[in-house]
Amino acid sequence: MSQHATSDPPNPDPHDSELAAGGTSRAAQAPASAPGAADIKRWRQYLADERAEAAVYRDLAQNRSGEEREILLALAEAEGRHETHWLELLGENAGRPRPASIRSQILGFLARHLGSVFVLALAQRAESRSPYATDPSATPAMVADEQIHEEVVRGLATRGRNRLAGTFRAAVFGANDGLVSNLSLVMGMAASGVGSSVVLLSGVAGLLAGALSMGAGEFISVRSQRELLAATRPTQITLAAAPSLDIEHNELLLVYLARGMSRDAAEHRVAERMGLLDCDCDPSLSLRPELPESQDQHEAVGTAWGAAASSFCFFASGAIVPIIPFVLGLTGIAALVVSAALVGLALLLTGGVVGLLSGTSPTSRGFRQLAIGMGAAGVTYLLGLAFGAVVA
Repeated sequence: MSQHATSDPPNPDPHDSELAAGGTSRAAQAPASAPGAADIKRWRQYLADERAEAAVYRDLAQNRSGEEREILLALAEAEGRHETHWLELLGENAGRPRPASIRSQILGFLARHLGSVFVLALAQRAESRSPYATDPSATPAMVADEQIHEEVVRGLATRGRNRLAGTFRAAVFGANDGLVSNLSLVMGMAASGVGSSVVLLSGVAGLLAGALSMGAGEFISVRSQRELLAATRPTQITLAAAPSLDIEHNELLLVYLARGMSRDAAEHRVAERMGLLDCDCDPSLSLRPELPESQDQHEAVGTAWGAAASSFCFFASGAIVPIIPFVLGLTGIAALVVSAALVGLALLLTGGVVGLLSGTSPTSRGFRQLAIGMGAAGVTYLLGLAFGAVVA
């Protein structure tokens, strides 16, 4: 072990070039004395986790193509360099491969069976929690690698988040609204003293009315938003009108200034449109907002039908949870307690999913969702008690 930690290998490893970027060698980072049992245990865990992370990136690459596939394979290769570092430190103490951490195992399972933006979001969070920054056995280059890996995975996850943004917003909003509004309705009705059958009918009516209202509202909202954004897109009128304009007196410059160009860029574009320049003499000034985009500029908004369907389905799936105990025949306080418990679990789940996708703590997002939902339901329950007392 000490040989690996204090001397250079006879045949230089091509991957050792990364150490030059960190300004130090493995020998400088390794302990001067023989490693203790705690060091060996920690290094073996690092080794297992690096292998697992490399496997995750390779599994994700199988479901990607082109540039994304190359990026993921490059990340797997980088994790392989880190694996080599821990193997050299461990030497004969490497022993038989030990299992990766539970987090890495879950990530690997999801990567093999899902390969979705959720996995990338989890990988981003895992990279951000690397312990190498505080471990003297890791080289500065490895610490920097992990920081860069987080940004690479963040970029890949952002692509998926953008694709999900429109319908995901409607889905989360619909599910949360269904859970909270129907639980509040059920608790308010139950607190007023009406029978369980009335509470059940109220819950079913709230489910249907809310789901239809959410679906219709999302359709109108998204369609209106896309139409509003489409109205702001520049047209190609400058191409058709430019040949007929007076060279000395025209408002073409105003068009480009109004679109947000700098005066230099606008004047350059006017000269091109008027035929005064027969080439792009300065391509950096040639902003071309009037050309059609190859991609949908409003992708993050989502489609009207997609948002409506997501909102309807997820509202219904959320709104059915509070009435499950009443459907199963429970009554009174027992039904309310079970209903609140089921909704609480669902709120924790939806909040956790939002936290994962946003790259933040799923626990804090889950409890925030739970607190807001239970708070609304509790207020409605108290109002139901007051209303029942007044009516009685």
